[in-house]
Amino acid sequence: MYLRYTTRKKDGKTHRYWRLVQSVRIGRRVVQQTVAHLGELDAQGRVQARALARGLIGAPEQAELFDDGTQHQSVPVRLKGVRIERSRQFGDVYLALALWRGVGLEEFCHQVLSSGKEQVGWEKVAAVLVAARLCEPSSELHIAQDWYRRTALGDLLQLDDLQINKDRLYRGLDELLEHKAALEAHLSKRYGELFSAENEVLLYDVTSTYFEGQANGNELAKRGYSRDHRPDCKQVCIALVVSFDGFPLGYEVFAGNTHDSTTLQHIVETMERRHGVLGRVWIADRGMASAKNLAWLRASGRRYIIGAPKSELKHCQAALAEPTGWHLIREGVEVKRLEGTVPEERFILCRSADRRAKERAMHEKFSTRIEAALERLQGRIAKAKKPLDKAQVSRQIGRLLQRNSRAAARFETTLQDDDSAAGFTLRVRQNAEFDRWAAMSEGAYVLRSNVTDWNEEKLWKAYIQLTQAEAAFRINKDQLCVRPIWHQRADRVQAHILVCFLAFVLWKTLEMWQQRAGLGNSPRTVLEEFARIQSHDVILPMATQGEVRLRCVTQPDAAQTVLLERLGIVLPKRLRIPAIDLPAVLSA
Repeated sequence: MYLRYTTRKKDGKTHRYWRLVQSVRIGRRVVQQTVAHLGELDAQGRVQARALARGLIGAPEQAELFDDGTQHQSVPVRLKGVRIERSRQFGDVYLALALWRGVGLEEFCHQVLSSGKEQVGWEKVAAVLVAARLCEPSSELHIAQDWYRRTALGDLLQLDDLQINKDRLYRGLDELLEHKAALEAHLSKRYGELFSAENEVLLYDVTSTYFEGQANGNELAKRGYSRDHRPDCKQVCIALVVSFDGFPLGYEVFAGNTHDSTTLQHIVETMERRHGVLGRVWIADRGMASAKNLAWLRASGRRYIIGAPKSELKHCQAALAEPTGWHLIREGVEVKRLEGTVPEERFILCRSADRRAKERAMHEKFSTRIEAALERLQGRIAKAKKPLDKAQVSRQIGRLLQRNSRAAARFETTLQDDDSAAGFTLRVRQNAEFDRWAAMSEGAYVLRSNVTDWNEEKLWKAYIQLTQAEAAFRINKDQLCVRPIWHQRADRVQAHILVCFLAFVLWKTLEMWQQRAGLGNSPRTVLEEFARIQSHDVILPMATQGEVRLRCVTQPDAAQTVLLERLGIVLPKRLRIPAIDLPAVLSA
């Protein structure tokens, strides 16, 4: 990444606006993409960013850890023998540990995790597990054997490389899992303190993640509907609750064959026990909209906004066809209020131009696949030299339509007996009713809510925030590698998911911090850039006798300096070298 600026003149004064850009290869071309618009990088912006950093991470650069007592010493040095040893990644783990402490997890773990005769505190083991999941997701074995010794996390936690091994990390998983509920309650409180937010609206969604291996010892590992397109693997379902802006507040794990709608009541009651009841509005997608769930929510006085099943659109044909009554609430989005069958509910018909284009493209894609496959099948039947098995061909057509179910209703197929060599002919006819209904319903959906004091626009904006829950799943799977699960023991599976959840807490905290500092919303870009900031041991041979060893942090380049200034972080210049008794470490 590097800096670019644009100069503009306004009111006789020259303004220089900075951008942080990176080069990205797309095919054969290399293009420049803007990572963040940094504005004029004025002093006021830096002061505001520094104030936000102080509220989040305090002033870690002033800690005793970063004072080795050599700042004011002067010694004669033989330049010929100066060398550098022990290079470690520093910036990304420094930021991860700052986030860990900023959300109060270090203090929380220190208070609740058991303390006995263990040589390494479990709060430090937990910090290693979560920092590794954030910076470079991998197995506990990889952390112990490779990642940990490549980073400066041992210096920051005052732990030797040999003190972190896979067995200690596994035991750390076990210790952390016991306090899942208390962790969620703590994070909910800390979220409100850091970002001055109230958890009035809770977004709820369900996903799945699959296992590598048989997972015979885990009763939750079942085969079910796989969002990862791995029906061949056992899986578990994860139900996640996030705040309106996507901050994770809690989750639960269910068996892999659990239907989404059966998880709602359990999740609502569990989250309310941890976060309170007053003023909550639950938002969920249409997978939760069973008649039983809606009746339970209404009977218990809970407020909700839920997407209605796709089948509800069939009852709205007249409203969809009627051009009047629509209200434009955003460019490309219009809504219409409907008369519902439940007096205390509001039904809102929504229509989105972007969603219409997406669904139309999907219909065309699957239709093209079906047409091409049916044409090939017709050609094979026409060229047959001997009778074909009619039942087998029928099953083949059924599998084809099942794989492309979104457009399957567009085609009507008939195997008509005749005098050909195959014994029958495949006749294909397109269903005109499918095309008529698709043209009317593409991009449309129905919302149901018993929140009567919000207008249609506010209800729609709240419901569309479900994309925050979907983004949370995407980040957990793609960036934090919650999938696939390699653990086989049930408790270790739960602990693995908990560590991923805590890593996502740090991820989301960094994302919200970036947004407030004007740095976009790509934590991975920031972490990768900070990972290039290293610590080194600089050895200075003295002119008289002996040598001086200094553990120094490299100076950031121009792009890194901008990121640090906007985030309000001041890197330390030195690290105090920990005095660790090596024989004691080996005996541990």
